Amino acid sequence: MEMKALIKEKPVQGATFQNRPIPQIGENDLLVRVRAAAICGTDIHIYQWNEYAASRIKLPLLFGHEYSGEVMEVGKNVTNFKRGDRVAAETHVPCGRCFQCTTGLQHICQDMKILGVHRDGAFSEYTILPEVCAWKLDASITYDIGATMEPFGIGVHAMSKTKPAGKKVIIFGCGPIGIYAQMVAKLSGAEYVIGVDVSQERLDLARNMGTDILLNAKEVNVVDEVNKMTKGLGVDIVVELTGNKNVLNDATKTLRRGGEIVLVGLFSGPVEWDVVNNVIYKEAKVYGVTGRIMWETWWSAQSMLLSGKMDVRPVITHRFGLKDYDQAFQMAQSASTGKIVFEI
Repeated sequence: MEMKALIKEKPVQGATFQNRPIPQIGENDLLVRVRAAAICGTDIHIYQWNEYAASRIKLPLLFGHEYSGEVMEVGKNVTNFKRGDRVAAETHVPCGRCFQCTTGLQHICQDMKILGVHRDGAFSEYTILPEVCAWKLDASITYDIGATMEPFGIGVHAMSKTKPAGKKVIIFGCGPIGIYAQMVAKLSGAEYVIGVDVSQERLDLARNMGTDILLNAKEVNVVDEVNKMTKGLGVDIVVELTGNKNVLNDATKTLRRGGEIVLVGLFSGPVEWDVVNNVIYKEAKVYGVTGRIMWETWWSAQSMLLSGKMDVRPVITHRFGLKDYDQAFQMAQSASTGKIVFEI
């Protein structure tokens, strides 16, 4: 039997929509009928075939990794899932044997494999999901929201490094993960949350989602504006989500002495950072964040979604059928949208 799938075949921009055999499950796997899959920044890199993708990807590849769906079949060793279960996917596939995996740090496994990067992903009608990466969706969470739990979880993980209650928080980047982080900071009781971006469309979306103060870095000097707001003190928490080398130094100039920096955005290479003035002299606490803690972050994320105090649905701004992938990726590359989801 065959399925429709989006394949990266050649080392050039674009992808191919084609028929492929439905994959066969292994002993510890689930066969999932994909219902919704979201476009991630990594998927854009793969589609564009830039240096980031070329250094990591072996072609051909069925890409896509943010998704949810219905379990159609389970391997003989699978015990926690059955046919008909609704699931969302954790992207990081841990080995289960290394030091990190055996000390509660599966999400930074020493031999990590990533769905849709190191093995086939989910821009397709069916996909294979290792049981260790399957999250059972609550019945009230729709498939499209389930497909965005992975990026939402990054925002949850980022803010969990700090204690935003009563604090001044600034988040650089108003893409979907930046907006999720802003929403989590607000829900966690921040005094106020500042969002920074250069896309007015994304700043407007962040405003609609409840961010207190929005700064367009094309129009204002962000450091000067923060100094005015805080009377020269600086903010308590800085979260960097742009992955832009030119942003990092200005971002940490907004931090007060003794504050906290959370680094989440992925830079394209080594970064020149004034560590002496922006970190050492400030005695700043610096945290690196990747992915989601398995499964602590997922429990927190689901609790927030079910609390009734947070509605993430408007962060999804566009929906497409998988055959319209070219239009979807052109829009995603504009960096002026919220989350884009394929309804499969």
